[in-house]
Parts: sequence; structure tokens; C-alpha cells
Amino acid sequence: MLPHSLTRTAIRLLLRRDDSDSDDDVNGSQDCVYATPGPNGNVPVTACNSYYNYDPQFAPAVAVAVLFGIFTAIHVVEAFLFKKRYAWVLIMGALWETIAFVIHSLGTKDQQQIGYATAWNILFLLAPLWINAFAYMTFARMVLFWHPEGKVAGFRAAVIARWFVLADILSFVVQAVGGIMASPGASANIIQIGLNIFMGGIGLQLLFILVFLGLMGAFHRRCSQAPQVVDGGKRGWRPLLWGLYGVLVCIIVRIIFRMAEFARGITPENPVPFHEAYAYALDCFPMMVALLLLAIYHPGRYLVGPDSEFPRLSRKEKKALKREKKAARGEEKEAKSQAKKSGGARTSSSEGMYQLEQV
Repeated sequence: MLPHSLTRTAIRLLLRRDDSDSDDDVNGSQDCVYATPGPNGNVPVTACNSYYNYDPQFAPAVAVAVLFGIFTAIHVVEAFLFKKRYAWVLIMGALWETIAFVIHSLGTKDQQQIGYATAWNILFLLAPLWINAFAYMTFARMVLFWHPEGKVAGFRAAVIARWFVLADILSFVVQAVGGIMASPGASANIIQIGLNIFMGGIGLQLLFILVFLGLMGAFHRRCSQAPQVVDGGKRGWRPLLWGLYGVLVCIIVRIIFRMAEFARGITPENPVPFHEAYAYALDCFPMMVALLLLAIYHPGRYLVGPDSEFPRLSRKEKKALKREKKAARGEEKEAKSQAKKSGGARTSSSEGMYQLEQV
């Protein structure tokens, strides 16, 4: 979320002077009016020194920080109890949300501190991508553990984990670049470019989720067709899958909110950016629901046993495997070379016989 930057963009567009080519305008000193901060540093959103699109409130920020802190603690305990190493990804998401709102709580009392506004915005913006990545990683392990063929739509479990996590990282980087570019002090043009990049990252994230939901649907259908094979001696896959469906729906709701917040621009006709309640209801709350679902339907309750995790190789085993692959490639290359030589020899022999017959 980039309210302080976008506020400045809107102000510059609305209050830009006719002599915009002057040196003062280039430096940003004549774009808008600086206001005298009131209690907690609050100024009107039309002021140059406003870093929020609204007057942020202390009590909701503290309450949300506490709730995210509780979810973080729950997931730390569950990761320890269920021995799921990869749960650190989910813990990072919950922790970033917690830190974001601790900083936001401080920012409500010191609204002229750009550092608080910037740190809160970036962490709040990127934290859900950790939760998204955890959903991808969990589903890949479900395919490994339950799917009769160990693959969906031709994609093996390890491939699903690798490529969708990389896709999430790509979304993360694009959104982060957009958020950083649209930071306080940037020019209106740079802010607009940053906003466009951010929207592109959100669009990429939504596209990847929709493709991923298609794979989940294929998994759901295949496992439903062979329940005896899938569930033989294992706890049911359905509760965890439905939990992941719920998590992704929460993330999609949050993405749609972000699109509604920024796609129409920061104008009086678009009330979304100017009301803090929207961010709490359509970003914070869905992420809390996602963390709650993953606490109730934690993968550790269902993915139990050595077959539920990708093989973990020691460094020595990885080196040995690498040597074996290299030796296998060498043998394959040598075999091809020998076959080529043998084929060439046969061709020369055939040509010689043909010449003798002609004689």
C-alpha cells in the first residue's frame, strides 16, 4: 500500500502551478503547500508534508499488531510441534504483518516521520506474498504424498514447488520495485511509473494463482477418482485442500482490493484510498483469516511421515549425486560418439563394396 506517495502524486497533479517549468517546481518546493502539523503530526491530505491519505488511528493499529503477533506465535509453535521446516515461510509472512503494524502504531503518533510510513507500507504490501508461497509449497507436498502418479497435468511435485515459488518471487520483486519507486520525495512521473509496476506485479500474482487453482482442481478430481489408493493408511487430503482453497480466496480478495484502490487513480471519485477502514477490512482481515485457516488446517496435521517431504540430501550426498550425473552424461556422450564412428565405418565399408561391384 502506498498512500503517502500516491497522496503526493495526486496533490502534485491537482496543485501544479502554471510555471511548472521553473526551477522551484522541478525541486518540488512550489508543487503544494506545507501545513503546520497538528496533534500526532497530522496534516490535511492536500498538504505536501502529508504521508497518509487519511488520519491513521492508533487503537486499530495496535489491535491488529497484537492479533498478527498471536498468529505468529501460533505458527512458530505449530512448526516446532509438527516439525515442518518449510513453515518458516509462513512465519515470515505473519511476522512481517506484525512488524508492519507495530511500526504503523508508532507512525500514528508521529505522522511526520517518513521512515515509519515507508516501512509500514512496504511490509504491509509484501507480507501476503510469503503466505502465497507457503500455499504453493504445501500443495506440491500434497501432490507428492497423495497423488497416485505423483504429478498433476504432467508436472511433478518438485517442478510445481520450484516453478510456482519462483513465480511468487517474481511477483514479490516486481511489487517491491514498484513500491520503492513510489516512495516519498520521488517525482510525480517516477511515482506513476512505480504505481504501474506495482499493478503489474499484482496482475502477475493473480495470473499465477489462477493457473495454480487449475492444478488444484485437477488434483482434486484425480484423487476423488481413486480414494482407496490415495487414502490408504493416510489421513484424508480433503480438509487440507479446502483449507488451501480458502487461503487463496483470501489472497484474491486482497488483490482485488489493491486493484480497486489504485486502478481508478487517486481522485475524489475513488473513495477507497482515503478511508483506512477499507485496508483493515479488505487486506488485514483476509490475511488474518488465511493465517487462521493455516493454523486450523496446518499441513503438519495431515502430511505425516517421511513420504510427505521432499528428500533432504546432505552436502556429501549432493556432491556424489552430481558426480554420478556428470559420469552418466559422459558415458552417454561417449556412447553417441562411438555410435557415430561405427556408423561412419559402416558407411565407408558400404561405399567400398559398391565400388567393387561397379568394377
